[in-house]
Amino acid sequence: MIAVVVAYLIGAIPFGLLFAKLLTGKDPREHGSGNIGATNVMRTGGKKVGAVTLLADIFKGTIPVAIVIMLGADELLTGAVALSAFLGHIFPVYLAFKGGKGVATMFGVMIPWMPWVAIGAFIIWFIVFKLTRYVSLASVFAGISLPLLTLALYVSWVNFGVCMILGGIMILRHKGNIERLIAGVEPKTGSKND
Repeated sequence: MIAVVVAYLIGAIPFGLLFAKLLTGKDPREHGSGNIGATNVMRTGGKKVGAVTLLADIFKGTIPVAIVIMLGADELLTGAVALSAFLGHIFPVYLAFKGGKGVATMFGVMIPWMPWVAIGAFIIWFIVFKLTRYVSLASVFAGISLPLLTLALYVSWVNFGVCMILGGIMILRHKGNIERLIAGVEPKTGSKND
């Protein structure tokens, strides 16, 4: 239980907001999509602050999961810690539970937990992004692929269930993006709006 709480508190650290304010003096919540994730931080403050945010958001998912795995946690506890870190990013207690969309942190929790799923989901993300230039669409496809890859590669119903929740929440967080994609007004990479 302590591991789950600590994972949430680590996942909830709003690195996008902290780095944007520290390095650019801007609040990403007041620009673009209003999101504190790496994509909007990059569009708000530039590629460098976006890259730093991306790495931090990945590692805040990777670190708690890697630690419990090294300590010999079973798949149920590992899944709970992964989900908790992910939910921390999306619903951070430090920002009145208004956080990012969870893409980078999702990849972060998957890397030490199920690396082949992380690689597969990233390949799908990369292909969709390269073909369309839509970060949001690539992220939705990565979310869809997550439980399918988990079931195919790891054959664990516990892991599959956790990844269904991860992927489902991530897709729901992109509801506005999906609506804009359907309407044909979703900006591509290089635009100032998410």
